[in-house]
Amino acid sequence: MSSFLVTILAVRFQRFFTILVGVFLAFAGISSVALAEKPLIRDFIGLNGHFHFKPELYAPTCRLVRNYHNINWDVATPGDPINFPVCVNKVNWNTVYGAWARKGFDTNVCLMFGSFGPPHRKDYQKLWRDNLNWAEDYGYEVARGLSNGSLATSIEIGNEPGVEFDDLLFQDVFTRIAKGVRRADPEMKIITCTAHLAQADKYHKDLRETFASPGIQELFDVISVHVYSEKLEKDQAHPWERSYPEDPEIDYLTRVKDVIAWRDAHVPEKEIWITEFGYDACTDRAMERREGWFEKLGWMGQTELQQAQWLVRSLLCFSALEVDRSYIYFYDDKDKASVHAASGLTRNFEPKPAYWAVKQFYELLGEYRLNRVIREEVGELYVYEYINDVSGLLWVLWSPTGHERSYNLTLRQFPSRKFKLYGMATTDGPAPSVIHERVGQSLSLEVGESPVYVRFD
Repeated sequence: MSSFLVTILAVRFQRFFTILVGVFLAFAGISSVALAEKPLIRDFIGLNGHFHFKPELYAPTCRLVRNYHNINWDVATPGDPINFPVCVNKVNWNTVYGAWARKGFDTNVCLMFGSFGPPHRKDYQKLWRDNLNWAEDYGYEVARGLSNGSLATSIEIGNEPGVEFDDLLFQDVFTRIAKGVRRADPEMKIITCTAHLAQADKYHKDLRETFASPGIQELFDVISVHVYSEKLEKDQAHPWERSYPEDPEIDYLTRVKDVIAWRDAHVPEKEIWITEFGYDACTDRAMERREGWFEKLGWMGQTELQQAQWLVRSLLCFSALEVDRSYIYFYDDKDKASVHAASGLTRNFEPKPAYWAVKQFYELLGEYRLNRVIREEVGELYVYEYINDVSGLLWVLWSPTGHERSYNLTLRQFPSRKFKLYGMATTDGPAPSVIHERVGQSLSLEVGESPVYVRFD
């Protein structure tokens, strides 16, 4: 087995000192990850949208989109006649979802209880108990409408009902809507609401409670997971403070791995989709206008560069897990200084640095799939290898840190002497150049917290 030696000359800019680290990495051999089980990146990366989603603007970043679709948009109240896709909010969903489909998007419709559930409706339990048969009819009509127009390929039942929605009632409603969907279109993927392997909370159901029975397990195809890289409460300088994806002190990736372990043990045939993850980045002007608790508690988002870096690195980390899709939150924002209010790839539909970074990721890796994890060294270096049957190999290298760390990396041996280097894009136009030098059979290059792509011919 051949090998290569990586020598890292690390320069930690914030402290102005240098360390030398030797890392020995295996090069040849078969990955422990079966290729057939890993999706192409174009089938992996998605974006959360909404009614005003502009398919032509976001098509360069992904081909998967998830929409938040309130049930109360379709009917005035459960029990009313169902006229999908022409609904009480005067929207024809053939027009909306049709435009997305024509631009090549594969749509996941997330049905949300909205004003028909807690905390908006105090009598929601009676409302749904009296209309369980209607719930099945609703699932049928929505799935039939979406299928007939080739408008969507998956339906999510509930977004974040969490602990506030009575669990036994939720199971009944989920079951009835799912049965209606199945009856209309057996090929339509049915997705759970967001759930985790822990006690139910405000946003999550408990997999072990809500989705444990064989009767409900046979009705869904995908487990939905929402995960944000928040610091542990004891380490937060302010509520909702987030850290970089690979931070060993947070449970960002661990929570996903826990769901994977539960899936493998109980429903191994099901897929797992991360249907929300993301980071907030607003302008300095917006920060000056913070209001309410966000001002009082000193809330801070990420810089625009961090948002770009951490989104791409999250996608990289998720691609190395047994996860089938990952949807970024959010498509657009209005530059408000509060949690989830500055998470867009665009701001007022103008691209932010994150837009260009995700666009580049999609364009470079879209036809590749993860081949193997070459190196995961906490606090030092991550190297992932992606493969395309025609184009060959592509490596992604980065520093898995969050404090502006950069270093010089020397590759002693690598797959091909012919390669192209790409720095992470944050603007339109050609990718940033990567500082590098060929010395004999070695390649030295600068690697930092913005991923570097090495595409071998």
